[in-house]
Amino acid sequence: MTDVDYDFTNPTPAKPAKAIKQKVEMTVLEKLRGELAKKVRRPDIFLEVPERTEMAVSYSPNVTQQQVRAWRRNAGEDTKKGMDATVFACLVLANTCTGIMLGGELVTDDAGDPLGFGSDEIMQMVNADRVQDAIRAIYVVEPHIEATALAVMEAAGFNDSVEQVDPTKTP
Repeated sequence: MTDVDYDFTNPTPAKPAKAIKQKVEMTVLEKLRGELAKKVRRPDIFLEVPERTEMAVSYSPNVTQQQVRAWRRNAGEDTKKGMDATVFACLVLANTCTGIMLGGELVTDDAGDPLGFGSDEIMQMVNADRVQDAIRAIYVVEPHIEATALAVMEAAGFNDSVEQVDPTKTP
């Protein structure tokens, strides 16, 4: 025998009671946990190559201070000669390039992977042995290399200013 009482006089089954929805407020601590759990990533930027009107390059502005220090060191920062600004700019561009566009289309290799400055195809096209030489061949004018690297660094936030806020006022 079961503990359930059946009612055979009512031809339609009883509808279950509606669940009571309770609005659960998150605490500020829980909101902070959620915010800090989010991955923060800046979107790629697209910069045109000044001497090549059909060509643009996409760069990832997600650069760390540690990367910048390594690039500066590799450009000769602590040497007797000092840091070579164009070499530093080439390092920035080589390490942040995510793709090359021509006529608005992403250029890919035979496997469908986006080309970068150091890809075999690019190196062969410009007859370069080093990535910095490929970048110099593509940009032609050295100040354009430095200006492009500066734009990448600015997009990364190295030129951002931080504003003071009043925490008692809500945005």
